[in-house]
This record gives sequence, structure tokens and C-alpha cells, in this order.
Amino acid sequence: MVLSQMDAGKALTAAAAKGNTSEVQRILEECRVHPDTLNEFGKTALQVMMMGNSKIASLLLEKGANPNIQDRHGITPARDAACTGFLDTLQILVEYGASVNIPDQSGTLPIHIAIQEGHRDVVKFLAPRSDLKHANVSGQTAIDVARASCEPDMIDSLFAHIHS
Repeated sequence: MVLSQMDAGKALTAAAAKGNTSEVQRILEECRVHPDTLNEFGKTALQVMMMGNSKIASLLLEKGANPNIQDRHGITPARDAACTGFLDTLQILVEYGASVNIPDQSGTLPIHIAIQEGHRDVVKFLAPRSDLKHANVSGQTAIDVARASCEPDMIDSLFAHIHS
């Protein structure tokens, strides 16, 4: 089955967004669509996938999806996973080479977002992997964001890794 690039990207991203693992697999294998094929909005399947579906993340990454792809706002799949609190998806992204130190347009790293959203398990995972001295465009580091959140355990998680 031969699909045009646009149709292929549209079909793959639609299946990924719905969390339809078997359809994603079928499109990748039977239709031989590259996992980074763009849809009509310029997004890849990894960028629009149902974040809680780590099976789809694994499938796309195994087939060569770019784990560090950024949208026009500089947002990566790792930032999306950190924002939504899906630790399992974030772990898979990192396992396949996703950097957790790629800032978006506002200079925000995934750890900044995870702190703001209150995802403690994600913060604990990101802390030893993140550049905790990186400041966003407002001049806030992860420690500053944690202090502003008034969550003492988040601050403790960060201080445990600040000098390592």
C-alpha cells in the first residue's frame, strides 16, 4: 500500500494521537512509513502521541523516531511527558536518547515544567539528569521554580543533586 507523504503522516499521527498501537505498528511496518513523517500541521507521531501510551513511544523510537524533535515553540516530547507527568513515557524517551536539557522558546526545561505541575516522581527522575543551574528567560532555575511552588520535598529532591 503506497501512501503520499502527507497522507502517511496524517494516518500515522492520527493513530498515535488516539493511542492505537496496532494501527501505528501496521502503518510503520506494512506501509513502510518513517516514524518522523510529518502530518499536515508539521508534527510527528511522537509529538502528538497519547503521552500515557509508552508502547507507542517505544514502537516509534525503535523504528527510528527522533526523540529530540522540537516543534516551532521548541517543545520536545520529553517536555510534553514531563508536563503531563507520564514518567514511564519519559523514561523510554531518555532510554532512546532524549535530552532533558533542551529548552523551549522560554528557556524552560522539562524539570521546570514537572515542578510547576507538581509531578514529584518525574522531578526525582529528572533531577540527576538535568542542568539544575539552567535559567529560563525569567532567570529562574529549577531551584527557584521549586521555591516558588512552596513544595519542600521538591526542593529537597533538587538540592540532593545540585552539587553532583
